[in-house]
Order: sequence, then structure tokens, then C-alpha cells
Amino acid sequence: MTALAYVLTLEDPGRFKKSRMVGAYLGHTPRRDQSGNTDKQLRITKAGNAYLRKLLVGCAHYIIGPFGPDSNLRRHGMIIAARGGKNARKRAAVAVARKLAVLMHRLWVSGQAYEPLYVTREIKKAA
Repeated sequence: MTALAYVLTLEDPGRFKKSRMVGAYLGHTPRRDQSGNTDKQLRITKAGNAYLRKLLVGCAHYIIGPFGPDSNLRRHGMIIAARGGKNARKRAAVAVARKLAVLMHRLWVSGQAYEPLYVTREIKKAA
């Protein structure tokens, strides 16, 4: 369901120069408050399609939840959640959702297959 909504929302993968731009298009990047000497990170911008954003966050909650398979996305989310704080799990889910959106675009453009532990496999091949 998420992949279908993703493809239908983005329509053409070539409309973004870089895959990182997809996160901003979907509203998964934090707002900034740069005033004087302060540079605060605020809530996410919530631009773009709200339904797709909710689906991606739902997928992210599954990935970092107790039944999520081991992958780089899960490890990234668990590191953010381990920092603690009042909303650490929610913040980690949004970060994983953004990373998932960027990864899906990269895979769509390149036509590669998904590798859950791609960094680990590259290190094993080099060794």
C-alpha cells in the first residue's frame, strides 16, 4: 500500500535531482528557527501529501518496533531512540520515515534491489 501511494504521489522519479529532495517534498524535514546566535530545530514542516507521510511513519514504527527485521534503517532508528528524551521514539520514527522515502526513491531511480544491510555486506566483500 505504501509503495503504491509513493509511486502515485511522486509520479515521475526524474523530477528530483537528488533523492534527498524527496524528504523535503514530503514534509519530513525539520523547520529551522535561525535568529541571532540560536539555531533551533523545530517540528517537521508537514508539506506535501499527508496520507503518504502517515503511511511512511507507520512503516517506520514497524521497522523500529519489536517485530521489525534487522536492517540499516532499524539500526539508524534505534540509535536515535536510544538518545532518550520524552519523544525519542517518535522522533526516531520520523527520521526513519524520511530515510525510507529517500531510499525508495534511490532504488526506484537506479533499479537496484533492496539490501537491508548494504554497508555490512560491502565491508565483508572488501575484507
